[in-house]
Amino acid sequence: MVRVLVIDDNADVRALIGVILEGAGYAVELAADGEAGLRSQYARPFDIVITDIFMPNRDGIETIARLRSEYPALKLVAISGGGQHVKRGDYLFTAREIGAHAVLSKPFEQDQLLEVVRSLH
Repeated sequence: MVRVLVIDDNADVRALIGVILEGAGYAVELAADGEAGLRSQYARPFDIVITDIFMPNRDGIETIARLRSEYPALKLVAISGGGQHVKRGDYLFTAREIGAHAVLSKPFEQDQLLEVVRSLH
């Protein structure tokens, strides 16, 4: 079974992504920020990590960079709704440049999420 870690500081978004992925047959674990996500990855490595960009305690860009350097085969997906006064595309572009395999702008459809995740395994 493909294991997916979802990192997002918004509890509702995190839970919804988890429900969608579990319903599609994935084993899912949830983390509230980049630090918690890294601890989860170190404890039991995942096949795919989906991370928000704007979070406290290590943002998504830092998290992607760290995971890419320590787990080169890990598949990474960056998601973002953008920050205040920020063009989200800029950060999603940066995420892709530093190693994210795919990016999704929030809000996204369930089918878009599943298509991206399926394409990575």
